[in-house]
Amino acid sequence: MPELSFDFLFTAEGWIAMAALIAMEVVLGIDNLIFISILTNKLPAEHRARARRLGIGAALIMRLILLATIAWIVGMTTPVFTAFGHAFSWRDLILIAGGLFLVWKATKEIHHTVDPVDHKDNVVGGAVSASLGGAIFQILLLDLVFSVDSIITAVGMTDHLAIMYIAVLVSITVMLVAATPLANFIERNPTIVMLALSFLLMIGMSLIADGMGFHVPKGYIYAAMGFSAFVEGLNIIARRKSAGAAEAAEAEDRA
Repeated sequence: MPELSFDFLFTAEGWIAMAALIAMEVVLGIDNLIFISILTNKLPAEHRARARRLGIGAALIMRLILLATIAWIVGMTTPVFTAFGHAFSWRDLILIAGGLFLVWKATKEIHHTVDPVDHKDNVVGGAVSASLGGAIFQILLLDLVFSVDSIITAVGMTDHLAIMYIAVLVSITVMLVAATPLANFIERNPTIVMLALSFLLMIGMSLIADGMGFHVPKGYIYAAMGFSAFVEGLNIIARRKSAGAAEAAEAEDRA
């Protein structure tokens, strides 16, 4: 079982393990950050930054509490029942429930994006009027799923509890810094919203598959979405050049 010790600071292996775990936590935080960005962008503009700070801050507290109960978290991998030839643990059930929630939420948001008129939410000043408390609750709900999975993965990477704490603090700090710029970028580019929702849909399906005993390497998902983001980046540049050329042509016609 991991122990709270700082002996790793005096070994190269400890620093390598810390760097690897920090990288993993930051990468896993991308899923959560995209979900937070899409969710908070539906709030009135004056509440968005506050919702991001409260949601990420509460997520930090929850992850630190989960690390303090790491023995209980590791015990969640013990099978509790068998069905369809697969032994399900509490971790599996949490991943399946979180995946289903993510698929439902992403599908709902895709529907709202494609057909913004045909839904029951109230629109105020161009933004969907949503509950601040409800947004934070959904952020925490999804972060619970990712936290349990990442902590169990972290236990397999290192025996140093201090490294886990450092990795969580660094990843949450990165999320706090990147949350607003990412949310603003997504809001300015509607096509990025659809890519982000597709990304969340893929993550949700991978969580369900993982809970059912079929592990899908996250690298495949990130590679596919990275390529899609690269192509969309080229499209954004092309659209901006086209718009600039059209404006220049109009200016010449007026002259």
